[in-house]
Amino acid sequence: MPDLKLLNHLESFLTENRRTRFEKVLSQRTKHFTVATEDVYQLHNTSAVLRSCDVFGIQEAYIIEEINSKEIDKEIAMGAQKWVDLNRYNNVKSCISDLKTKGYQIVATSPHINSGELNDFDITKKSCFFFGRETEGLSQQVLDEADCFLKIPMVGFTESLNISVSAAIVLQHVTSKLRTSNVKWELSENEIIEKRFDWIKKTLKNYDAIIERYQSQT
Repeated sequence: MPDLKLLNHLESFLTENRRTRFEKVLSQRTKHFTVATEDVYQLHNTSAVLRSCDVFGIQEAYIIEEINSKEIDKEIAMGAQKWVDLNRYNNVKSCISDLKTKGYQIVATSPHINSGELNDFDITKKSCFFFGRETEGLSQQVLDEADCFLKIPMVGFTESLNISVSAAIVLQHVTSKLRTSNVKWELSENEIIEKRFDWIKKTLKNYDAIIERYQSQT
């Protein structure tokens, strides 16, 4: 059981604006949808995807780094790496296995496959949207494991979008529809409490000292 007295004590060290902000943001967070990137080469693309996750209320993101492994660009992510939970894997198999264990369907995004249109996507299903490398796209392994395929409608000569742009378009569309639906998409009470503890820890520089004093007085 989470220690709610400790949580309230920790939150007393936050400003009223920060507490209100945490409450508002967490009320809009979801794990119903998530995103996975596969071996994205350009660091700014992965960082921008993470930023989009934060903007559109996606609490978790998955990164496969079988070939390319780099640190998140904090300037591009704009702090999103503090608020979005990042899960990293060194191969496709372990990532997909973990996602399926959590109940996600694997959605491969690709303009080159006979994919379903974004406007027709079934938002009721818990889904992870996979985005591939800048030039090659998703690997055959991901395509073989996918439960369904998705594409963004395009009417110009260009057949693809930058990965970070594609992710932003998909997330804006599906989360907007999700929040006007009857789907239970919000975080659970326990998940919200867990994030409150996590975000406070990332906010308070003297977090450990506060915990130590609290424990010595109780």
